[in-house]
Amino acid sequence: MLPDADELPEVLLDLAVPHEDINALVALRGRLRADPEARWLLDRCVDAVVRDMGTVGGGRAPVLPEAWGELGRCFFVFVYVAALPYVRAYHRDRGIPADVSRRTLADLGRHMAVHRRARGSRGLLVPGWPGLHFRGELYQLGRLQFQRAVLGRRMGGATAAAGHRAGPGDPCLNLHITDFRGPLTPEACDRSLSLARAFFARHFPDERYETAVCHSWLLDPQVRDHLPAESNIVRFQERFRLADGYPREPEDGDPVTFVFGDRDLPVAELPRRTRLERAVGDHLRAGGHWYGGHGWFPL
Repeated sequence: MLPDADELPEVLLDLAVPHEDINALVALRGRLRADPEARWLLDRCVDAVVRDMGTVGGGRAPVLPEAWGELGRCFFVFVYVAALPYVRAYHRDRGIPADVSRRTLADLGRHMAVHRRARGSRGLLVPGWPGLHFRGELYQLGRLQFQRAVLGRRMGGATAAAGHRAGPGDPCLNLHITDFRGPLTPEACDRSLSLARAFFARHFPDERYETAVCHSWLLDPQVRDHLPAESNIVRFQERFRLADGYPREPEDGDPVTFVFGDRDLPVAELPRRTRLERAVGDHLRAGGHWYGGHGWFPL
């Protein structure tokens, strides 16, 4: 159930939704409540988020009609607001500290900031992604996010072949690197990993997490050709052992999105203000491509 119009601003601010979006979202709440189709879909989507709270492996968000316009772009903000009491109860039942719960769920506001940077308007670029947070699957612990997951066939095969005692089907933690959170320094990563080891051992003692996994262009070995060895990204790479067997297909849009904010920016016009911007853009302008890397290390 959605908060009423007077309560909604405080709830949105608790979720770090940008101040400039509050009034418009309160107005959209009225439009949503007046639309029977939107209300019906809201109930179905909230149920899909909370039905199996805490279970690893959530569903996909439905594609909304383009005619819904701004309501469609912001629809899942209301889904997650309606799911908020359920995930907070789940966190309390697991004994998850209030500050971890707050910072994890506040990632909703960051995703709205990501949308505004890319599109110049309010909304969510990937509406289903915050579902991981609101289903109890993902947690913000310092600089990094940690998603409860299981090792797949390729990654699990790589860990087992290396002599690691975790293999396909065993629990793992997927690492995610968010923007708007400062530099990816080795010290910040060390602190996050230390927090994660203690956090999951305490709050998910029935799940044995022995493996950290990352699937990201940040693990593309070509990065080393464009950045110095002391750079934060190269030092982040050095934590991982790369897994073979994944398709090698260009993923140029990922670094463009991460570094510049909008995957649709013309390559020729990408800025060259920072060392990382020059590395990503110059490689593409020279006719190269960026690829996803897939790595792991023991926890």
